[in-house]
Amino acid sequence: VVCLVAYHIFFMLFVWSYWKTIFTLPMNPSKEFHLSYSDKESLEREPRGESQQEVLRRAAKDLPIYTRTMSGAIRYCDRCHLVKPDRCHHCSVCDKCILKMDHHCPWVNNCVGFSNYKFFLLFLAYSLLYCLFIAATDLQYFIKFWTNGLPDTQAKFHIMFLFFAAAMFSVSLSSLFGYHCWLVSKNKSTLEVFRAPIFRHRTDKNGFSLGFSKNLRQVFGDEKKYWLLPVFSSLGDGCSFPTCLVNQDPEQASTPGGLNSSSKSENHLFPAKPLRDSQSHLLTDTPSWSETAAKAEKGKVGMSNPALTMENET
Repeated sequence: VVCLVAYHIFFMLFVWSYWKTIFTLPMNPSKEFHLSYSDKESLEREPRGESQQEVLRRAAKDLPIYTRTMSGAIRYCDRCHLVKPDRCHHCSVCDKCILKMDHHCPWVNNCVGFSNYKFFLLFLAYSLLYCLFIAATDLQYFIKFWTNGLPDTQAKFHIMFLFFAAAMFSVSLSSLFGYHCWLVSKNKSTLEVFRAPIFRHRTDKNGFSLGFSKNLRQVFGDEKKYWLLPVFSSLGDGCSFPTCLVNQDPEQASTPGGLNSSSKSENHLFPAKPLRDSQSHLLTDTPSWSETAAKAEKGKVGMSNPALTMENET
């Protein structure tokens, strides 16, 4: 009875999370990241060069973006006609930009990104527990199979196949689940492991990492009662993310431009733009930017950006 109850609990959680991973639609960038009709016309009318760069500067200057392309340009998708938010990538299979895209998974026939990354993690966890449970409960009969302790029927071959299948899936799932647990602890995506995010002044592979606890909460949320259930509880809106590179020292809040003047963050000259309200508490309880600094920086951000060039990115 205990085995049957445990089996059906693991099975139901496995199917539930698998279903949510498959049928949760990937989230796309909000309207504010799309170019206006006039900007689209200007971009198509102007030749590639400084004129197009100016259009992109004007469209992106008020957006909460900090990452750039390898050439230092604002990340722009010429298929979706939008300025890409941080950690957003264009999926060639879905033919659309996906917020915080991790990868396109053929096993679920869906993109794994901001909207379903928690479901994907739970799917891996519960499928691993499901396979381990089957292998453990089948082990005694598998041993009897090799010691001729089972009746000589066709059913004993089913027992052997079941054990091998469960054991092999357990090995592969454990490695995949362990890898994604490491990604969560470092606040990285699979794409960011292969290509580290590039910020305005340099590449930083740990630019979005806020520490283990805050990284975990960014995916699973603040309420622990929802962590083990395939219910959406991730923090934020998927368009903006807190980053350690713009987390300022409260003691340096009066520094001109809202920037920390300490030597540790000397190279991270980011515009002092506000984070989304849903994620600002992940950094500190003290405001990390000042309104006057934000206005001063907003006026010069168009000139302080490096030369921008359009660059396709998949």
